[in-house]
Amino acid sequence: MLKRFLTRLRRDESGATAIEYGMILALMFLVILGALNAFGATGSGIFNGAMDMLRSAMGG
Repeated sequence: MLKRFLTRLRRDESGATAIEYGMILALMFLVILGALNAFGATGSGIFNGAMDMLRSAMGG
């Protein structure tokens, strides 16, 4: 009985797709997180420079 259950469990692939989608989603999250860490300081510097130029143009 246990052998038959284990054989059936091994052949069942219904949860495999959900696991694969979860792994793809986790990988995408890690790539986005890495990109934000790599380019976060650059984007902040550009934003701060633009704000400084606007302040000086407005006389402040």
